[in-house]
Amino acid sequence: MSPLNSPRISVPGARPAGARDEADAARRVREMFSRIAPRYDLLNHLLSFQLDRLWRRRVVRRFHHILSRPEAHILDLCCGTGDLTLALKRGGRARVFGSDFAHPMLVRALQKSTCEAGKRLPKGGSRSAAPTAPSGSALAVGVGCPSDYAEADALQLPFPDASFDLVTAAFGFRNLANYQRGLREIYRVLRPGGEVGILEFTEPHGALFGPLFRFYFTRILPRLGGAISGNAAAYSYLPSSVESFPPPEELAAAMSGGGFADVRFELWTGGSVALHIARR
Repeated sequence: MSPLNSPRISVPGARPAGARDEADAARRVREMFSRIAPRYDLLNHLLSFQLDRLWRRRVVRRFHHILSRPEAHILDLCCGTGDLTLALKRGGRARVFGSDFAHPMLVRALQKSTCEAGKRLPKGGSRSAAPTAPSGSALAVGVGCPSDYAEADALQLPFPDASFDLVTAAFGFRNLANYQRGLREIYRVLRPGGEVGILEFTEPHGALFGPLFRFYFTRILPRLGGAISGNAAAYSYLPSSVESFPPPEELAAAMSGGGFADVRFELWTGGSVALHIARR
């Protein structure tokens, strides 16, 4: 089946409170993550009880067969401050790119790249050697450094077709304003035989862990995250976005219908996190 004919996902995309349409939703998400960038890493580690580090290590292990290839090109989509981007680079020999549309997030990602310390993220025009981005895209390129970064919308990536051997997205796909378009764009930039890994929160259904997770995620996490970050809206959005995000079975069906092969998912940490894996 063509990616254009994939089954409809029940929720069109992320819709922060007050968003009027897709464009407004994307703008609100960008502004939200730009505001919380200074405390983003601290809160990720604190609110997940450091489990986010374990999840990233697992992703690296799952895709070691690609990461170990020096000629491979990897795209970490919605990379935020670059934690997974750098973990992927450290986990192999492939060239790793990070992409996000929130400028302050990418500034912090560059600061965390040791040989990029002190450099500023350019607002446009620079281009990486491979894969090549079209003129006018906003790219930050660190020659010989841990990773390259692109300031770009995941729904309109500045990369040619069939550019990457692997595309990953850790807790960012859920924030796209249009999930169907996001899947199509991932499919477009993957090379034939290339793989995708989408890591996302999901609601666990266990009789014991399910209620505990929901209590923490809806009562404790928003208050703690809001108090530390100074942005209560962002950490109220988090549990609501997880609640409305398609369940793993639905996302897997949309990926299969969209042209991806060998679609499967793994549930981690009591079913609170799902890693979707597929191949073009």
